[in-house]
Amino acid sequence: MGTAIEERTNAEASGETMQGGQPSIPETLPKAQKQNLPLGPLETIHVFWMAGMSCDGCTITVAGATNPGIEGLLLGTVPAMPKVILHHPVLSVEAGSHFMEAFKKAYNGTLGDPYVVVFEGSVPDERIAKRMGGYWSAMGSEVIGGEAEGGGGGEQRMIPTAEWLTRLAPGSAATIAIGTCATWGGVPAAEGNPTNAMSVMDHLGKEFRSAFGLPVINIPGCAPQGDNFTETVFAILLFLQGLGPLPSFDELGRPSWLYGETVHRTCTRAGYYEEGVFAEEYGDKECLVEIGCWGPVVQCNIVKRGAINHMGGCMEAGGICIACTMPGFPDKFSPFYKAPPGGIISTTMSRGVGGVIRRLRRISNQHANREKRWDRTEHVPSGWANVPTATPGLKFIELFYQKWQHWGARKPGRRPGEEQWLWGGTRPGKPSDYHDNSVSEGK
Repeated sequence: MGTAIEERTNAEASGETMQGGQPSIPETLPKAQKQNLPLGPLETIHVFWMAGMSCDGCTITVAGATNPGIEGLLLGTVPAMPKVILHHPVLSVEAGSHFMEAFKKAYNGTLGDPYVVVFEGSVPDERIAKRMGGYWSAMGSEVIGGEAEGGGGGEQRMIPTAEWLTRLAPGSAATIAIGTCATWGGVPAAEGNPTNAMSVMDHLGKEFRSAFGLPVINIPGCAPQGDNFTETVFAILLFLQGLGPLPSFDELGRPSWLYGETVHRTCTRAGYYEEGVFAEEYGDKECLVEIGCWGPVVQCNIVKRGAINHMGGCMEAGGICIACTMPGFPDKFSPFYKAPPGGIISTTMSRGVGGVIRRLRRISNQHANREKRWDRTEHVPSGWANVPTATPGLKFIELFYQKWQHWGARKPGRRPGEEQWLWGGTRPGKPSDYHDNSVSEGK
């Protein structure tokens, strides 16, 4: 054994090729490459929040999120989540050059931790503003020429947020567009706007991918529910932590579990649409389609989730859906408060079919709204109102209804010959004591 090992060692030392066994170890290992982002569980992650053409409504709604709340993410108290360091132009304590320092480190690659970019508001076309000698939306400044090139002097210029987006998005773990302005352009990108505003996705382009290979993530709404944002961030962080799969997104980058259903399908007023009953003015309890609601074609979970703290929401508060989560908003849905053209066809058909369904359900409701005892005594002992008993016509319908209801199924009650094994004996009372048709052999 010792001789064989010595021969193999000598052969390897002399460079001879050995037949079989392990391949020889290369003289030099592959050159180690620096990782742009750390591997494994994250302890800290930065969030760079920037705003373009924005009303700050998205910031307000996220501040009101509860599931999870933003304070849990910032304090690192959410289980399995890294601590989130938020760089927000309104909510951060730092200001001026101290606030912008982290942005510059992220751009230079010296931040040391992974980061996520969140953009609120639409992205203006800064080329137009530059031709006029200004900017549309900017944050921070830098010196160009002179000092920047080591010559002293120089010119100071404001850095547009659109430029910060271009700088930071490629190196981010994920880039999130929050609100309809950022996701689809929204109101600032409406017909006739002076800024040529666009969405984050339009600005970065179809081929954009973050450092983790993710396209732009879109969370639309004007403003979106805060919980929609924090829940999506939570799911993405679980993925970045290696503790969960990549969340499911639709073809436009929306979280599919949040925006996969239309408003109408989860609306508390949808039953009225089905029965062909519609509101005629604001404040009515029926379906709002005929006074301008676009709910049947809009992907949003506002009624199901509520606005803030799972309460409120457009239809719950009596308002119509103006389609603020959709890419075509606002131009394709204006004028607001006018019945959608397609609604004329659907509501007419709904009235025809719903009228029949509504009457059949009314009969079933009358049948279900009486005790079996009341049917036999033909008396309803309610002190609240004089409730009429079943009419002969209703009794005739109920006879066939119950035959159909129990077709192929066991009807409730006792049958002859089943007393012993079902009940252990006969019922103690007389047949006249009971108000059902079950057998009773009491005397």
